[in-house]
Amino acid sequence: MPIQHTVVFRLIHPEGSVEEREFLATGHAVLTSIPGVEDFVIRRQVSDKSALTHQFSMSFVDEEAYAAYDAHPAHAAFVTERWLAEVAEFQEYDFVE
Repeated sequence: MPIQHTVVFRLIHPEGSVEEREFLATGHAVLTSIPGVEDFVIRRQVSDKSALTHQFSMSFVDEEAYAAYDAHPAHAAFVTERWLAEVAEFQEYDFVE
């Protein structure tokens, strides 16, 4: 069963800053390099109804592909080295049809 994995988050960096752009670019480069990641998209929140400002969204063909992504060393390193230090808050959503 396909899985749509979405993380909505707010960075510690000011909007439009070099640090913000670099975090998003690195996230794209690292996460799309992991086998099984499909349809990766970065979106910016425009509603004032949420303090969360960005979204990473990607899909996986099945639970096995998602589990492999979650355990992949590149994903773990990105979380440890960048995510934990630069993300102020987030919500994670995983959907199936």
